[in-house]
Amino acid sequence: MTEGLEAITTTALGLALDAAALRHQAIASNIANHATEGYATQQVDFASQMEQARRSLDSKGYIDAFSLAGVRVETTPALDSNGAPLKVHLDAQMADMAGNAVQYQALTRALSRHLSLLSLAASDGKR
Repeated sequence: MTEGLEAITTTALGLALDAAALRHQAIASNIANHATEGYATQQVDFASQMEQARRSLDSKGYIDAFSLAGVRVETTPALDSNGAPLKVHLDAQMADMAGNAVQYQALTRALSRHLSLLSLAASDGKR
C-alpha cells in the first residue's frame, strides 16, 4: 500500500529535524569538551543515511515509508583519512552551529508550510 505524499513529506521533515537537533547536541558537546584530552569530535551524517534510503528506491523511483523507516539518526566520531579521531576546532564548531541553526529554522518553516497546506486542504480551502 502506498502512503500519500503528505505522509512521506512529514516523515522526511521530521527525520531532518531530528538530525538537526541531534547535530546541535553533538556540536554543543564538542564545544564543551574541546579541552578534554582524548575527546573525539562527534558528528551527525544525516545526508549519507538519506542517500542509503534513496538507493533503496523501488522500481518506480520514489522513497516510501519502508525506505525511510531504515534511517537512523545517530552521532559518530569524526575520523581523519587514517581513521584517527579528529580534534575539536572551536572556530569550525561555532560555524557549524550557526549553519545548523539556519538549517533548523528552514526545516521548521517548511514543516509549518506543509502543515498549513494540509490544513487548507482539509478545510476545502476555507479559512
